[in-house]
Amino acid sequence: MIKTKAIRKIFTTTLSMFIILCVFSLMTINLDNTLKVNLEINDISGIGNGYVYLLSKNDYLVRKNIYLDSDDNVLNIKKALSYLIESDNNKYSNELMGVIPKGTKINEVICGDDLVTVDFSKEILNVSIGHEKHMISSIVYTIMDLVDVEGVSILVDGELLRSYPNSLEVFGSVLNKSIGINNRYDITSRKDINRVILYYVDLIDEEIYYVPVTKYINDDREKVKIIIEELKSSYLSEVNLMSFLNSNVKLIDYQIENDIFFLNFDDYLFDSNDKILEEVMYTISYSIFDNYDVNMVMFLVNGEEVNHIMR
Repeated sequence: MIKTKAIRKIFTTTLSMFIILCVFSLMTINLDNTLKVNLEINDISGIGNGYVYLLSKNDYLVRKNIYLDSDDNVLNIKKALSYLIESDNNKYSNELMGVIPKGTKINEVICGDDLVTVDFSKEILNVSIGHEKHMISSIVYTIMDLVDVEGVSILVDGELLRSYPNSLEVFGSVLNKSIGINNRYDITSRKDINRVILYYVDLIDEEIYYVPVTKYINDDREKVKIIIEELKSSYLSEVNLMSFLNSNVKLIDYQIENDIFFLNFDDYLFDSNDKILEEVMYTISYSIFDNYDVNMVMFLVNGEEVNHIMR
C-alpha cells in the first residue's frame, strides 16, 4: 500500500515537474522569439526615427521626429527634405511650417562618403529674406542628423549655391552645422567668443518639441559649464522657450571617457518624486551631443549612476 502510494506520489510529482518544464520551455521560446524579433528590428540599418527642422510661429526652427521606413540614405534624405517644403497638405501641426518655398522640387540627391549634394529646382530661390537663413540651416541640420557626413552642398538646377538668395551673403561651397541654427548673438567684444548650441523646450499644440539655439557669447569657460548655467537660469533670454532644470542644481564634476560624457550633479537634479525629468535629460543630452563628440551622456547624482541617454 505504502509502495503504491509512494509510486503514485512519485508519478504525480514527476507529472507536475514535466508540466512546469513544458510551460517554462514555451515561455522561453516565446521570449527568445520576441527578443529575436526585437533585435532583428533594431539591427535593420536606417529604419527608425529621423529628425526634421520646421519653423514655428515664434520664428524658431524646432526639431520634429519623423519615421523613416527605408535603409537607403538617398530615399531617407528625399523623404526628410519633402517635409521641409511648404505644402497645402500640411503634414504636421498648424503651428509648424516648412521653410523651403512651395513648388520646389528635389532634382537629385547624391550621397557620398563625406558629402551629401542636393540639387533643388529654381523655386527654392523664392524664399523670403526673413526665412533664407532658417531654410539653409534646416536643410543642413536635417541631412546631417540623418547621415554621418562632413558636410552638405546645395545646387540649384545643377549650379552650386554659394550665397543666400536675397541678402547675397556668401557661404562656403560645403556647409555643415558650424553655420548654426536659430542664431543668437550676445557679444560685446571680439574677445573670448564662444559658440555654444543649447536645446530648450517649446510647447506646441500641447506637445513637447526641442529647440536648438546657437549662442555666440563672450565666455571662455568649458562649454559644459555654460550649458548647465544657461539651462538652469531662472531667467531665460530666449522668449517663449523653456528649460526645466532646477535653478539650484550644481554640477559637481564631469569627465569624458570611452565616448561617454559623465555628468555628476547634486540632489537638485531630481524632481519632487526623486526622478530626473525627461525634458531635463534631453535638453542637457542634446546640448552635449551638439557640442561634444560623444555617444552617450551618463547622469550621476552624488557619484551614483541614475540614468543615461544615447546619441
